[in-house]
Amino acid sequence: MSPISRFLLTTMMALTGLVVLSGCDEEPGPALRVGSNVWPGYEPAYLARDLGFIDDRTFLLRQFPSATESIRAFRNGVVDIVALTLDEALLLVQNGHDIRVILVADISEGADVVMGHQRFNGMADLRGQRIGVESSALGAYVLTRALQKNGLNLADIQPVYLTVDESEQAFLDGRIDAVVTFDPFRTRLMRQGAIELFTSKEIPGEVVDVFVVRNDLLKARPGAVGAFTTAWFRALEYLNKHPDQAAERIGDRLRLSAAEVLGSFEGLSFPGLADNHRLLSAEENSLAGPADILVNIMTEAKLLTSRLSVSTLFEASALPAEEEAKQ
Repeated sequence: MSPISRFLLTTMMALTGLVVLSGCDEEPGPALRVGSNVWPGYEPAYLARDLGFIDDRTFLLRQFPSATESIRAFRNGVVDIVALTLDEALLLVQNGHDIRVILVADISEGADVVMGHQRFNGMADLRGQRIGVESSALGAYVLTRALQKNGLNLADIQPVYLTVDESEQAFLDGRIDAVVTFDPFRTRLMRQGAIELFTSKEIPGEVVDVFVVRNDLLKARPGAVGAFTTAWFRALEYLNKHPDQAAERIGDRLRLSAAEVLGSFEGLSFPGLADNHRLLSAEENSLAGPADILVNIMTEAKLLTSRLSVSTLFEASALPAEEEAKQ
């Protein structure tokens, strides 16, 4: 081979290499930190870790005692991805955080509740009573809606601002008369005789759990974020096919029996991959419509200081294709 031919061949190989490299995923970076509070709807993430679909080299899962603490961790940059409710995501947007919803984890259909002592027959009986609630998280929204649905407002009760883990003990100690809560705290309180006075069944479609990420991170590391959603749907598939085995694993973490775990799931709907693509898209039946309604409700209840636009909040690009989630 002549020197000229060798030069041309070498040049072509180098150019080919550049083309191949340009099509690769981004360079591997540090493990993404994923934060959540204790909640059955977030358990597929931990199930994915237990099943080996993700590991500590790629994702570090960190569970916080309450939503207040997990939101604070996200605000302070302690975690990169955080699980929260859609109303909590709207509060982050209001505070200037450029975030994207990349996964709809679950929709609450009775799993979020107001519980009280057995002497109460309903929400109307809570007038003047002490109610434990998280002021900066979902609890504030659920309490507001529970009061509205029963002709009451915040001035009619005595709110006691506690994180959800603190409120469990406060209820058992008699320091509060009712509590806004969810599983596993709900089931543990029911063991002690507490009763449900209001559930999210009465506000269908309003309590939605999602995972959010900062937009700049999503742009910088789309492959890594996509690996997380892929692992989520693999774990969800395992949960659907092997509910008893999955419930055993989850129960160990939540201090619930397998039967209690499955019972907690009865109040939840887990959107599958196809539903996630629809919910996070610009289609007519996406989550944007319900989110706009949620903005209106929160603004009227003064949980938001102004009406927000949700036009850029939802992002489906990190979701896997159908076949990728099954590999």
